[in-house]
Amino acid sequence: MKRVIPISLRLLGLRLATFCVAVAVSQAAQAKEQTFEEIFNTKGEPHVLHYQAIFSAKGSEHQLEVWRVGDRRLKRITDKAIETYVFREPGSIEFQMSILDKNKQIHTRVGRTNLYRIGNPIDWFDLAHGLKHPVGAYRIVKAQTPDKAPKAVMNCQWYDLTQNNRNTHICWSVKNRLPVVLQAESGEVVWKLTSVDMKPIPVKTFEIHDEGFVRNDANEDIEGD
Repeated sequence: MKRVIPISLRLLGLRLATFCVAVAVSQAAQAKEQTFEEIFNTKGEPHVLHYQAIFSAKGSEHQLEVWRVGDRRLKRITDKAIETYVFREPGSIEFQMSILDKNKQIHTRVGRTNLYRIGNPIDWFDLAHGLKHPVGAYRIVKAQTPDKAPKAVMNCQWYDLTQNNRNTHICWSVKNRLPVVLQAESGEVVWKLTSVDMKPIPVKTFEIHDEGFVRNDANEDIEGD
């Protein structure tokens, strides 16, 4: 009998979509312009990083807090209700993710490959930095501070990402390798970094406490189909 993916995993795509601020794009980039990966890269980023941000999704404002150690351990808390833990081996693109829905008391485990299989292509960069890799063509140029831009909490360089004559304004911190502000062409601020620190992160930060939770191994459900 074909196994059915639990409802909690079907909702996962929506939850993860609100965790990352996606930058929409169109068809092939022009040759001499810098690519997304060249500008928004992780080269020289702090090994240990803890930050908080406010982002907007579907007309609502959300609170996000992130702890990251290198490219191996990551923890995210959204609205104090969803805890996400991500672990991967050094040098691997694969990772294992645990999502704790504290309101519903459900712990769902799923891997990167299986997220792709169900149509949720999410990578480590997306989860750790708040920007989703563009798919298709785009144009990125350095820009001036846009009108009505909020005060940034740190120095950052503004870029305009252009799609079909529509701009997304991105203020990128080279020091911390994070988007400090994302502003839509309409003037709406869709992401704002509120604090950053590089203090040592206790190992226990990444301990998963799911006592009394329903445990759902989505990997088994997806691979069993």
